[in-house]
Amino acid sequence: MIDRATRDKLIVALDLPTYDEARALVDRLGDTVSFYKIGLELLFADGLSLAQELKREGKRVFLDLKFLDIGNTVEHAVRAAAKLGVDFITVHGHDTKTLTAALRGRSGSDLKLLAVTVLTNLDQTDLDEQGIAATPSGLVIGRARMAEKAGFDGVIASGQEAAAVRAETDPQFLIVTPGIRLPGAETGDQTRITTPEDALRFGANHIVVGRPINAAPDPKAAAETFLAHIAKA
Repeated sequence: MIDRATRDKLIVALDLPTYDEARALVDRLGDTVSFYKIGLELLFADGLSLAQELKREGKRVFLDLKFLDIGNTVEHAVRAAAKLGVDFITVHGHDTKTLTAALRGRSGSDLKLLAVTVLTNLDQTDLDEQGIAATPSGLVIGRARMAEKAGFDGVIASGQEAAAVRAETDPQFLIVTPGIRLPGAETGDQTRITTPEDALRFGANHIVVGRPINAAPDPKAAAETFLAHIAKA
């Protein structure tokens, strides 16, 4: 029997184009999954309505909004999002001004703020193209330190950097890891991937899984497989 704390380590990404498809997946997964991520694709297809439904049903909800704008805009956007009562929201962790604006916006709420360090589909070539001299791991660690110093609750970081982030931050600092694949599975458009066991062993608190569950012939069985790997870890 898998307890709620273990189930909460798995966040299923509802990366689907319509409300109906996302709702059908949630209903199919039932009590197997307790935590969901809603990103930009679903956001514009009644994703916020679904987020509120999920909260009413006792689920946890992560809005992957990746805010990045001038401080005033970020502050007010986070304040509006916090009123939805969701659990996590993401902000790009590029600079302290953006981070502190988000902190002002969430003031008075229980919302946890996560800084996006480096997207898991980016590698050194992509950073070079952006004019960033740091390595992916160096940039992740630097941004994680900055987020923690600013007062953020945690970061989004690949499993390949989770151990280094964990070593550089407080034990209570959250690490949420996307780019998760089972051993031998297709990587898709992800570059810096890890298995569930490695991500958790390296220090991740939650893993985010999308296509390996929502595109599986039997999503519930796929989710149960990931939960078994989490429990083993």
